[in-house]
This record gives sequence, structure tokens and C-alpha cells, in this order.
Amino acid sequence: MTMTASPEELRSLFLFEDLDDEKLEWLSACGTVAEIPADGVICAQGDPAEFLYVLLDGEMVMSQLVRDHSVETSRTSRPGTYGGAVQAYLDDQIEQKYQHTLRATRPSRVFVLPARKFSKAVRKWFPMATHLLAGIFFGMTNLRRSVDQRERLTALGTITAGLTHELNNPAAAAARASAELGDRLLAAQKSLADLAAQGADCTRLAALVALRPTLPAAPGARRSPLEVSDAEDELGDWLEEHGVADAWDLAPGLVSAGVGVEQAEEVAEAAGEHLPSAIRWLAEVMEVGQLQAEISEAMDRITALLDSARQYSQLDRAAYQRVDLRELLNSTLTMLKRKFGPGVTVKTVYDESLPPVPVYAAELNQVWTNLIVNALYAMDGSGTLTIRTSRVNDQAMVEIADTGCGIPEEDIDRIFTPFFTTKPVGQGTGLGLDISWRIVADRHGGDIKVESLPGDTRFQVLLPLAEASRNGD
Repeated sequence: MTMTASPEELRSLFLFEDLDDEKLEWLSACGTVAEIPADGVICAQGDPAEFLYVLLDGEMVMSQLVRDHSVETSRTSRPGTYGGAVQAYLDDQIEQKYQHTLRATRPSRVFVLPARKFSKAVRKWFPMATHLLAGIFFGMTNLRRSVDQRERLTALGTITAGLTHELNNPAAAAARASAELGDRLLAAQKSLADLAAQGADCTRLAALVALRPTLPAAPGARRSPLEVSDAEDELGDWLEEHGVADAWDLAPGLVSAGVGVEQAEEVAEAAGEHLPSAIRWLAEVMEVGQLQAEISEAMDRITALLDSARQYSQLDRAAYQRVDLRELLNSTLTMLKRKFGPGVTVKTVYDESLPPVPVYAAELNQVWTNLIVNALYAMDGSGTLTIRTSRVNDQAMVEIADTGCGIPEEDIDRIFTPFFTTKPVGQGTGLGLDISWRIVADRHGGDIKVESLPGDTRFQVLLPLAEASRNGD
């Protein structure tokens, strides 16, 4: 004989205590009672949601599977606690599968109500509530999706603005040097033509051209301003003594290019009586070399920035891969460099022995972005940002610490709650940490921990070092 719960027993449960006798009798007639042994599974996440389960006595635990890791979300022995097909009232508007696993932790009794009957009862008994619940469910789902997308776009905008700013300086330097380079090449050709017009024979011209590659492209060692000034005075005096016009205008450019009295004497030996024109030609040629070096340096900087952007976005790489966490962190720091005020000091302490970690690299870069931007906000333009990597048992840990104002103790437990933010209205969506937690926990089977005191806030991201089995991305 199938057991069921009497209307009186159902009335004793907080879930049903306000129902009238007719409804309680209907529930009693439609439902059954199941006895679950210790460690018995009541329902399993992902299975078709066919029943609503209500605890009569005993104890059960609710858990969710996050990338092959079972995460306990609640544990209770309170009669009337429910789980299973709790969204059956939405019918086929959503895919009806259990969103969690229920397991008895000791011998328990549960009231089992078929999902279709539960759905029918809710819609019939509480029509307005059904519409409100459906509206809230779909409204929050759509809102969360929209704000999630906006948060990602905001982060992308921040990165794009920073990258544009960083690219502007080397691009402008390369453009300026390129524009000057053409003028200097023409001037160098004219100076060489002047030498020929003044009667310098082929032997002297060949000697001067052969001498140019032997001269230093730049000073061998970094010199102080005083040393540079002394070198300019020394070379200016020498040029003036040897009849070079505009000696004091030419000396600074020659000195910055690495030319001193010793090199000038080599030019004098090769040029003979044509020294003034030879020195002018040399100044033009040396400046051409300097402009070429500036262009090369600017392009190297642009290439490095684009490499950082590519590393940050992971556009040309597989979504799931083993990567060096240092590369991800460094690329994020490069992208966010513009947001670091002059009062912010950045320290990196990387564990060199940490192996590559299997991750969704582009998504993790968004986590670093969210945590670093929050840290900068907390420091308000002044403090120390410390990024540290280490190994904790079978996990890699990335710690992002700041010396900002800290998180109030009463808010610590709520910071990962969707739409909760401590920022002023309009300055935060309250989804940055929620997105970060879902990327770390849902996508990677990891965890985020936080410790905070005024002047010392630490977010610790833990990621498995072993690659988890995946059923698909």
C-alpha cells in the first residue's frame, strides 16, 4: 500500500500551514511519502524535474555540481523545507530539469508531489502569484543577462580606452620621426653634394662614407646632465677652433648621437680642408640614424602593446588551454596601465615554479580586470596594489591585494550577490564580482576567497592545476 501524508501532518509544515482543508486533502491524495536511507539521493541535478520534494522529518542537503565538483549550498532538518521541481509552474516555458541534487544525510521521510500536479495546483490556487513569479523569474533572468553583457562591454570599453591611450604616444612619436626623416635624408644628400661641389675628391668622400658606420650610434653609457653639458662645451670649443660655422648649434645633436672630440678628429683626418661641410653632413646623417632608432623603438612599443592586447583577449588562441598565469596578469596590467594614478604602486610577486594552468584564458582576464579595477577604486588614487601567485596544494592561487579602505564587515558575505554594490548609484552594476565568481567557480571549478581589513584587502582566486573532464564548452 502506498503511504501518503495526512492533511493534519501537511498542515503542520510551514509550507502548507495556510491552506484550507480541501487543498490539504487534495495534496494528501495526490502525493506520496518516500523513506530515504542515510546518504540516499532524493533527486539528481540534470535529471528531468518530475517531482517536488518536501521534508517531513530527518535531514537533507542541497548541492550543485560545478565543473565536476559538488558544492553544498544548504543543509537542513526543518520540516517543510522543499526542493526538486520548484519551477514546475512555468511548465514548458523553460527546460524542466532539477537544478540541484538533494541527498538525505540520515534516514528521512519526504512528501513527494508530482510536478504536473504541483504546477496545476499553483496555477489554479494562486493565479496572480503564478504570473508574478513567472514575471520575476524571466525578468531577473533577462536583467541579469543584459547587465552581464553591459558589464562585459564596460570592461571592454575601459580596456579599449586604455589601449588607445597607450598606443597614441608611440604612434605619435613614430609619425613625427617619420616626417622628420624625409627632411633629414634630403639635407644629408645636399650636404654630400656640397662637399663634392667644394672640390672634395672621390677618395675623401669614400673615406667619410666608410667612416660613418664606425662611429657610435649613441653614447656608450648613460651620462648625467652635467656630463652631457661638459661634452657639448668640449665639442663646441673644438669645432669653433677648427672653423666650423654654427659650432654651438651642431654640438648638442652630435653629442646626443655619441660623437665627441675623438670622433670629430677622425672626421677631420678623412675630410681634410673640407671639415666644416663634412661635420654638417655628419650631423645630418647621425640625426637620420637617431630618427630611425626612434621609429624602431616606437614600433617595438606598439608591437608589445598589441601582443598584450592579443594575450588579454586570447582572440587567436583556443578557448581552453594551459597558460602561464603571469602572462595573463601582465597583459591585464598593461591594458589597465592608464587607470593607475601616480600615487599607485604596483608590485608583482610571482611563483616561478608554478606550472601552466588549464583555463579559459580570456574569461580569467576579465576576472583580473574586475578585481584590479575594484582595488584601484578602493585605493582612490593612492596605495599599493600587490599581485601574487603561489601554489596551494593542488591549486594555483592568484592573490590581488590592495591598501584601500577595505570592505565593511557587514558587507563581506554579500559582495558576490548579484546587483549588490558598495559604489554610488550609477558607478557600479553589482555584477562584477558575481561574474568573476561564476567564471572561477562555474567554468573552472575553483573558488574565490576574500579577507579584508582597512588598509589590507585580499582577493584569492584558487584554480585547479589538473584539467577537469569537460562535457563541452
